[in-house]
Amino acid sequence: MEITTQEYKRLVVVTVTGRIDSATSSDFEAALQGLMEKGKYNMALDLAGVDFLSSSGLRVMVSTLKTVRQAGGELCIAQPAEQAREAIAIAGLDALFKSFPTREAAIASF
Repeated sequence: MEITTQEYKRLVVVTVTGRIDSATSSDFEAALQGLMEKGKYNMALDLAGVDFLSSSGLRVMVSTLKTVRQAGGELCIAQPAEQAREAIAIAGLDALFKSFPTREAAIASF
């Protein structure tokens, strides 16, 4: 799994590629936690390159969503890969996360 971030004026785009599973979810969580510790509470997760998203990855996303909302921020998903989109839908979390078909649409939503 690889994580890159790109900061904009109103948000940070977190691009994840590879597998988000029990072996990598702690790194995923640490990266998001680091952003929140810097006061970055508006995030878009670009999941276009995610080829596997496990329940541990979903747990990280839900806990991050709760934290950013408590701080007055928002977390959305940009251009999720088919596997990531299906994992979110199967878990019933598609109602919880705003999802956008493109990175640009997600950025514009802030």
